[in-house]
Amino acid sequence: MSSIAPLPEPPYTAVIFSNVRTDGDHGYAVMGARMQKLAAAQAGYLGYESARDEHGFGITVSYWADDQAAGAWKQVHEHAVAQQRGRETWYSDYQVRVATVSRAYGPEGP
Repeated sequence: MSSIAPLPEPPYTAVIFSNVRTDGDHGYAVMGARMQKLAAAQAGYLGYESARDEHGFGITVSYWADDQAAGAWKQVHEHAVAQQRGRETWYSDYQVRVATVSRAYGPEGP
């Protein structure tokens, strides 16, 4: 993704997924595209932003209407399968952090 997600006024929930990729694709690109499409179809989904550097470090932030919507996404079966594959194949390290966004602003200021 190469743009900033358009989001509503806070509050909303952010799920921050920081990770380090292993070498090789091993189906990662296909699964990533599928997860983006599947997440977008979930109730409470607001958008996402993602970036990866040349050393394999990446961060994806998905935005949800509330903590319940974010928690429901974690329980979607196909997403659970992708999480398991990530632990086994795609990531050498990762952390998930969930936060409530209480304030947000851009170039125009707060």
